Amino acid sequence: MSYQRKRNTGYIMKICGVAALGGLLFGYDTAVISGAIESLKAYFNLSPAETGWAVSNVVIGCVVGAFAAGPLAGRYGRKKALMLAALLFTVSAVGSSLAPTFTWFVIYRIIGGLAVGIAATVSPMYMSEVSPKDMRGRALSMQQFAIVFGQIVIFYVNFKIASIASEAWLVEMGWRWMFASGVLPCILFCILVFIIPESPRWSVMVGRDDQALAMLTRVSNAEHAKNVLREIKDSIRQDQQSSKQKLSYADKRVRFILFVGCMIAILQQVTGVNVMMYYAPVVLKTVTENAQEALFQTIWIGVMQLVGSVIGAMLMDRMGRIPLMRWGTLGVIVGLLITSYALYTEATGYFALFGMLFFMVFFALSWGVGAWVLVSEIFPNRMRSQGMSIAVGCMWLANFVVSQTFPMLNDNPYLFSQFHGAFPMWIFAACCLFSYWFVSRYIPETRGVSLEKMEDVVMAKRYRLPLSETQPVPLQDGKP
Repeated sequence: MSYQRKRNTGYIMKICGVAALGGLLFGYDTAVISGAIESLKAYFNLSPAETGWAVSNVVIGCVVGAFAAGPLAGRYGRKKALMLAALLFTVSAVGSSLAPTFTWFVIYRIIGGLAVGIAATVSPMYMSEVSPKDMRGRALSMQQFAIVFGQIVIFYVNFKIASIASEAWLVEMGWRWMFASGVLPCILFCILVFIIPESPRWSVMVGRDDQALAMLTRVSNAEHAKNVLREIKDSIRQDQQSSKQKLSYADKRVRFILFVGCMIAILQQVTGVNVMMYYAPVVLKTVTENAQEALFQTIWIGVMQLVGSVIGAMLMDRMGRIPLMRWGTLGVIVGLLITSYALYTEATGYFALFGMLFFMVFFALSWGVGAWVLVSEIFPNRMRSQGMSIAVGCMWLANFVVSQTFPMLNDNPYLFSQFHGAFPMWIFAACCLFSYWFVSRYIPETRGVSLEKMEDVVMAKRYRLPLSETQPVPLQDGKP
């Protein structure tokens, strides 16, 4: 017998890597503000509320972009949606670096937010649809790698710009160079996105079976490609019949799956991760000698997040999603408590940094990797683009609330005088306790489950049924 490869792993990782460039720019675009915020505050003479707006305005664009991504990816395809994101990233990088006023700065940052919202939704959606089920966790982990790598790069760029310039130059011009540095990866994404094929599942949904079969054959082999194509078509046909024949039952299932997907996205944000990313220099400046040292320490936060992402990617398809999420959540709580203790006692040195690094490792290996994997695979075919769009939109709404309120809490004279910056960390720790319970109660183990059979597994977890992925949810009087 002639050998037929099970899959073309190299090709899968290459096209997923190109899609993950959207994640790299996501990380780059959202984290650049961490090094620029103090200079922006001085240049535009911002109040605490305006400082929060300078950081969180990008999230408004992210929310709109995420909600628009589903219809865009559904109507025009995943590839064209990524092309649009690449163009918007470029416009934002150029415009925000040249902004003459705070209003124009906000406008261009919101445009960048549109790009982030689209890329954050479509990139993992695309990767989940082109990856075989037994390597889906590894492929989707590339999204988190890319986000973290983008953050590390801009943390380093910010530090190098700050290390060679005077404080006055940073206020006048340095922050502009920080934003302008994003132009190069934007151009790279614009070029490479043209080489990837369209998602086979979207191709089938719009009647392009030949195009889907060609792509699936390149991923694996001719026989396996035909079987996968048949599964996709059967799944789409069943979804269409379910929508017509069992509308009320289908709606209840859809509502629950959407609820779970949105909660995963929201809970990722209320861990406090973006306070660690966006405001790390602000948090650390109270326990470091100067702003430059705080910027340098921020680089290590990104590095440890990358380490945690590598560990998460290695364990996601071996250990399973849920055990990793639970243990990671406990580690996140410990990290928050260490950080809050250092802030509360005003301990100088590296104690606060150690707590933040501990937090980032456990966040990255659990919520960092796991949330994107789960949100990308938990929705059935008929609602994946819309479901991911709504879930990621909710993620950015939660991001906005956290980013906008943190400086207002942190700079509150009474809270700061009493708790020295520890109070927000305690709020995040309480949110993480709730997250642990939610993961244990409502999120099913999705390792090794095909996308076409995901719906039954989710519903089985909802009703605590001992159900394998191949069994349909039983009906009694039209209800599971």
